[in-house]
Order: sequence, then structure tokens, then C-alpha cells
Amino acid sequence: MWVFKPIAFAGKLLSAFRLQLSCVWSSLVSLLLGLRAAFRLAGTESSRHQSRKAAAETRREEEEGMNQPPTPLSVNYHFTRQCNYKCGFCFHTAKTSFVLPLEDAKRGLLLLKEAGMEKINFSGGEPFLQDRGEYLGQLVKFCKEELHLPSVSIVSNGSLIRERWFRSYAEYLDILAISCDSFDEQVNVLIGRGQGKKNHVQNLQKLRTWCRDYRVAFKINSVINRFNVEEDMREQIKALNPVRWKVFQCLRIEGENAGEDALREAERFLISDEEFEGFLHRHKEVSCLVPESNQKMKDSYLILDEYMLPACPLTDTSWL
Repeated sequence: MWVFKPIAFAGKLLSAFRLQLSCVWSSLVSLLLGLRAAFRLAGTESSRHQSRKAAAETRREEEEGMNQPPTPLSVNYHFTRQCNYKCGFCFHTAKTSFVLPLEDAKRGLLLLKEAGMEKINFSGGEPFLQDRGEYLGQLVKFCKEELHLPSVSIVSNGSLIRERWFRSYAEYLDILAISCDSFDEQVNVLIGRGQGKKNHVQNLQKLRTWCRDYRVAFKINSVINRFNVEEDMREQIKALNPVRWKVFQCLRIEGENAGEDALREAERFLISDEEFEGFLHRHKEVSCLVPESNQKMKDSYLILDEYMLPACPLTDTSWL
């Protein structure tokens, strides 16, 4: 029987070790589980801290952004209110004859460039009316030669432009946009673009040729109103082949073409949004068509008046 005693002893010893190892393992498991929970908690706290930090930085950047004046990337400078046409829906009417002295206008343009301006568009009134286009030519030259702006453009009714102006200043101009609301001369007379014996449409074709010869991009702007909303302009626009045909919905602005103090009354020219969409749909095959709704027109640009002040009261002027 003694042969079985060592075996029995070994069995008891192994049982004892198993019991102790089981206790140790249970303790280790509890320890490991505790450590894992602690690491997870620490990681969660670290993650929460990082999230809180990121959120705080985002809020700070947003607050700093709100305190910063907007960058005037695209500017429309209506430096004169004087015009030789009497468009009934005009929203920048001849309330004054004031024009900034040339050097003051240049200083203002320099400030705009330093504030971030990349595009400048000169308009009016009729911008070629001042000093027979020389004032405008000097501004265009300054913006391209001194300020090195990527885009310098003009919006004009085209009636006062002469080829000699192209010879002197075309190299400083990127885009010339001509206002043309109808290819029917009788409609132009109704709108207020009539010039006696001069034909607005024929003049448009001449300007198209000069733009091509002097390498200035040619654009057409049309204001869609009660008198031209049913017109089909597809054939004429395609023949002129502008780089862009910008189509605006007639816009009513209190104090300019509406209200007691207005020099124009745009009410009879207004059309509905549905009518404007109908015009766009009819011309959808014209590839150069760029529609401009009222809201987009109000929000897309920094519009400056003849005093180089924002025409919109919501515009931040702190960079001026």
C-alpha cells in the first residue's frame, strides 16, 4: 500500500497548489480588470478633455471670425450717379452729381486691395460720362498696373464708348459688360434706353467687334422686366457670343426706384419670380446664361456708392 502513499501525497500537494494558484489567479484577474477599467476611465477622461479643448478652440475661432470684418473680395464701385439714359427701373439714380477726386478714389481702392479685394467692377450711372471716359480709364489702369488686381471690369450702356478709349486703356481691362435689355428698339425706348436716331442694338454689335479686336472679354447684362419678359433673345445672344450673359430680375429698392424720395418708379416694371423662371427656362439652351436672382444680387457683392461708402447698411465698414 506504501506505493500509493507518494501518489496520494502528490495529489494532495497538487490540490493545495491548485487552490493557491486559483486564489492568485482570481486576485490577478480582479487586479487586471480593475486596471483595465482605470485605463478606460483615464482614456475617456483624456478623450473628453481633448473634445472639450477642441470645442473651446472652435468657439474661440468662431468668435474671432465674427469680430473680423468681412473680406471685400468682389467690389462694385458706382462712382457716379449721372447717366445719359433714363431706364425706369434704375436702382442707382442721379440724386447727386458728386464724383470723388481721382486721387481720393485711388487711395480708397488701395485700402480695398489691402483689405483683400480681388475683383473690381466700375459702374454708375454711366461710367463713361465722367471726363469722356478718362476718369474711368485712369482708375482701370491704376487697378491693373499698380494694384495688380486679377479682375478689372466695367458695366456700361455702351453709348459713349469710342474706339480711342480702347486704344488707350483696353490693355488694363479684363471684362466689358454692356447693358442690353432688348433686341427690339421699340422696347428699349419703352424701358428708357432710347437715344433718338442712335440704335442701341447696332451699337452693341460695334462694341462686340472692338472687344474682340482689343482682346477684352465681352459680356452682356440684361434686366428682365415687364416689357421684355416675353421676348426670345436666343438667336441674338448666340450670334453675339458673349463670354457671359448675366440675366437679372428687375429689383425694387426703396429710396432709389421706389418710395416718395425716388427719382424712378420701378413698380410697373416688376415681374414675379415665376415669370423670371419662365424667361430662364425659355433660354436654358444658351450656354453663357448666368441667372442672377434678387437675393443673390443683394448678397454677392460689396456695393459702394459715389462717396465710396457701402450702399447696403448691413455691410461692415470697419476696414475702410
